Amino acid sequence: MSKPVDILILSNGPGEVTTWVRPVVKALREKLGNDRSVVRVSVVLSPCPNASGKEAAIALSYPEVDRVQAAEHFWRFLLWGKTVENWEWRDRGVVVFLGGDQIFPVVIGKKLGYRTVVYAEWDARWHNLIDRFGVMQPKVAEKVSPKYAHKFAVVGDLMLEAQTVEQVFTPDSDSKTEIIGLLPGSKAAKLAQGVPLCLAIAQYIHAQRPQTKFVIPVAPTLDLQTLASFADSEKNPCVKIFNSFSATLVESEYPVLKTEKGLFVELCRENPAYQLLSQCTICLTTVGANTAELGALAVPMIVLIPTQQLDAMRSWDGLPGILANLPGVGSTFAKVINWLVLSKKGLLAWPNIWAQEEIVPELVGKLQPEEVAEMVLDFLNHPEKLDAIREKLRSVRGESGAAQKLASLVSDIL
Repeated sequence: MSKPVDILILSNGPGEVTTWVRPVVKALREKLGNDRSVVRVSVVLSPCPNASGKEAAIALSYPEVDRVQAAEHFWRFLLWGKTVENWEWRDRGVVVFLGGDQIFPVVIGKKLGYRTVVYAEWDARWHNLIDRFGVMQPKVAEKVSPKYAHKFAVVGDLMLEAQTVEQVFTPDSDSKTEIIGLLPGSKAAKLAQGVPLCLAIAQYIHAQRPQTKFVIPVAPTLDLQTLASFADSEKNPCVKIFNSFSATLVESEYPVLKTEKGLFVELCRENPAYQLLSQCTICLTTVGANTAELGALAVPMIVLIPTQQLDAMRSWDGLPGILANLPGVGSTFAKVINWLVLSKKGLLAWPNIWAQEEIVPELVGKLQPEEVAEMVLDFLNHPEKLDAIREKLRSVRGESGAAQKLASLVSDIL
């Protein structure tokens, strides 16, 4: 590359930063090299209702990234083209869209005089103003005018990048350790119900299968003390709703949550936790990007959407998320929105969406820990059922390589 260039990544929420940005910046470095005097990678975050506030720190932790601006400074950058640290920009560059609103790369690309590449998962907009689109699947481009068709390339699903580690971390067939992964979420809206529900299920299973090991892969946006607070009956009323047992954090080199009944749940802070997840016999998980990662790793799962407190679920995107989080009236909006969404429930887990059928169970309603635990025990007692799910997950996850294909689009327009 003859002249130095800037690559500006636009992203927003925790799922996008961990499952989209991470593999793409790695692929860009593999494609364009690690010489920072030639290729500089910057990440600018936009506001997201699901954000934890730690997205900027996570993005900055990626060795491929040179600089990051947090979401609270986004509007000034969008309107005036000035970052809070007054970054300088090179003459040549590309804006890569990996989350947010697709109008953002249009505006910022014009201000900086950069070409634009958009990753479009379900919908592609501003066909006349964006230079290239990398789409998840062909149907995203089906309604595009023929005069813009040359801008579109099918790159695949970025959430499938996890599958490349499956062969590396295949469980040892001689191992006698039975591991159940618990993924209650990363935001308070999901953790309030997810943590006590998962702990109650684990306690029930542990009473019948004491050899079983339980582990929570802790989201990078979540600290251990906050996670533990959702297992404390004095801080989280949902603990009593699920007839769960309080648990306390035992901090050490290998931290655990210890319940009143003596169950130990290990806390894994490795991120991404693909090695651990690949060793799991089955996982209990909430909806979200984690279902895509588990599916890509071909790990059987049961998806839990408890509705004991409809107003607790306030993590929807867009206008529903804004309404559900309004002061005072947000709780009412949340109940109505969640009732409407769940009453018309389609497929919610990513593997099921890919297959357009329920490969992994999705349990929605006022879930009872004992009933879910009995379902888990049935799977554990009939490993052929788990094998069947693994095979179906492998058959629908598609091919990996979306990040590399997207990086090639960036390289081409440079």
